[in-house]
Amino acid sequence: MIHWLYLHLRAIAHALRRLAAQPLSTLLSALVVGIALSLPGGGYLLLDNVSSLARGVSGAPEISLFLDMDAGPEDRAAIEQRLKATPDLGSYRFVARDEALRQLEASGLGDVLGGLSANPLPDAFVLSLREEDPELFERMAEQMATWPKVAHVQLDSAWVKRLHALLGLGRSAVLMLAGLLGFALVIVTFNTIRLQILTQRQEIAVSRLLGATDPFIRRPFYWFGGLQGALGGLVALGTVSLGVRALSAPVTALAETYGAVFVLSGPDWRAALAIVAFAALLGWLGAAISVRRHLAGA
Repeated sequence: MIHWLYLHLRAIAHALRRLAAQPLSTLLSALVVGIALSLPGGGYLLLDNVSSLARGVSGAPEISLFLDMDAGPEDRAAIEQRLKATPDLGSYRFVARDEALRQLEASGLGDVLGGLSANPLPDAFVLSLREEDPELFERMAEQMATWPKVAHVQLDSAWVKRLHALLGLGRSAVLMLAGLLGFALVIVTFNTIRLQILTQRQEIAVSRLLGATDPFIRRPFYWFGGLQGALGGLVALGTVSLGVRALSAPVTALAETYGAVFVLSGPDWRAALAIVAFAALLGWLGAAISVRRHLAGA
């Protein structure tokens, strides 16, 4: 184990020396990788922020449970007990018919309602679920519609379906873009390692004459590709963070026009680690393919 660790540390040191020996080439390669990865990384982060912004503007989706006009306190208590026993229910509130009438009058319909002899509105429960899954909303609405003394169930999930569809389409596009750019970055690393092998051909031949094994020779190239990819991931992370900083003020101003308080958030430590790790993986993959392809003839 100690010997294995020593060999990898030696390979890392060798790869770092190679990177430091070519600062301009290392910088340009990191910029290429970073700028390319910043597109899907920034796109995915933007989708998450747009999802949060849409929830803040439109409000959380709800289910309105309207009771029969003749429902009494015992009926309301029975329905409330059913709601408390529902595992997928996040929260609920009871809206009495008199309170609902006052809300309509406050909204500017007082003149219309003033001509009515009695309050036509029923008592209602307004429900919020733990998850914003459209299928869950429909399933809960169908179940609650069969409860006694429930006259009508109003489902407020049409906008949730549209939002989920748009976000799903956006995520699919981002994943496709990430796949295409990732393939391109593997090719970039492939060519970089190929040039490294060609420039070190004599050194590799001497190492083999001295008894160096193929894993020993390959290991620095693997680390070279992985470290080069990780540097590109750091560039991508910095690019995304700068983009978030630049767009934060305009997005906050846009949210305020809709009466929402929203701050554009940058990548957290998990997202940052994922970006760097993904870039390092692409670099390692390109190096592995190039080494298997070209080292045999070196």
